[in-house]
Amino acid sequence: MQDIQAIQTQLRDELAAATSEGELEAVRVRYLGRKGVVTLMRKNADFSRMSADEKKHFGQQFNQLKRFVEDQLGQARAARQTSPKAQASIDMTLPGLNSRSGHLHPISLVQMELEDIARAMGFLIETGYHVETDFYNFESLNIPGDHPARDMQDTYWLTNGMLLRTHTSANQVRALETHGVPLRAIFPGRCFRNEAIDASHENTFYQLEGLMVDTDISIANLIAMMKTLLTAVFHREVTVRLRPGYFPFVEPGFELDIQCLICDGGGCATCKRSGWVELLPCGLVHPRVLEFGGVDPDRYSGFAFGLGLTRLAMMKYNIPDIRLLNAGDLRFCEQFPASV
Repeated sequence: MQDIQAIQTQLRDELAAATSEGELEAVRVRYLGRKGVVTLMRKNADFSRMSADEKKHFGQQFNQLKRFVEDQLGQARAARQTSPKAQASIDMTLPGLNSRSGHLHPISLVQMELEDIARAMGFLIETGYHVETDFYNFESLNIPGDHPARDMQDTYWLTNGMLLRTHTSANQVRALETHGVPLRAIFPGRCFRNEAIDASHENTFYQLEGLMVDTDISIANLIAMMKTLLTAVFHREVTVRLRPGYFPFVEPGFELDIQCLICDGGGCATCKRSGWVELLPCGLVHPRVLEFGGVDPDRYSGFAFGLGLTRLAMMKYNIPDIRLLNAGDLRFCEQFPASV
C-alpha cells in the first residue's frame, strides 16, 4: 500500500510538470509502457508465495492503481486541450496572409495553350535552334542564294556565316530528316528580323510552325486544322479570310487573316486601320522541300503554317502595342496570372 501511494503521488507531480503532449506521452510510457512502473509491478509479483486471499487483494489493488494512472493521464490530456495556452491563437483583426500567385508572359500562356491543343491532336512538340545554318533557314526551304525572298527577311547574319533564324520554318526539313514520314509536328519559338519597330512589328517575335506530312494531305486538312486551333485558342468563333499568298516553301500558298479583335474590324493602329491582322501564312508543302527532307513528293504531301504567337497574344489579350511584350515591365506581366 505504501508503494501504491508513493506511485500515485509521484504520478501527480509528473503530470503537473508536463507542459506538452510529448511530455504527457513520456509519463504514460514510464508508468504503462512495456517496462513501466505499473507493468513491472505486475510482472515482478511472486504469486507462488502468496495465499489465495493475498493474490485476490493484490489483484484488486493493482487494478485500482492501473485505472488511477489511466484516469489521471486522461484528465491531464483533456485539461491541456481545453487550456487557452494549448489552443491555437488566432487574431481575427490581423490582415490576411499574402496569397498572390505567380504570373506568366502572355506569349508563354498562348504557346502552352497551343501546345496542349496540338499534343491532343497527335503532334510532336519541338523547338529547334535560335542560331541556324543557311541551309535549314533558306536553302532547304526552296530559297536559294539569289532568291529575292532573302531580301524580304531582313536577316541578322553572324560573322561565322550562320544567322539568327528568321522563321520557325527552319525546322521543317530538320524534322523530316530526324523523324521521317508520316509526321505531325509543331515548332514554337523565337525569331529575329532586322525590322523597324512600330505598334505591330518587332525585331524579336515568336512564331509557331506547324507541319503535317502524310499520304493524301490536301487543303481541306489545312483548313480543318486552322479552324480547330483558332476556335480552341479564342474560345469562340472568329472571323477569318483566306487570300492567295506567295511563300517559296509552299505551293499553293495562302495568307490567313483574322478580323482585328481589338477594334472588332473597325480599324486601329494594330491592324493599320484595315480591320484585319495578318496572322497565319500557310499552304501545301512545296515538293522541293519534301525532297530536301528525303521524302518522295510523288507519294507524300503535306501542309505547313506559321502562326504568329506574338500577334495571337495581342488579339487574345487585347494588347494594343507589340512593344509592350518585350518592354520587360513587370506591371504588364502581372496582369496575366499563371492560372489562366
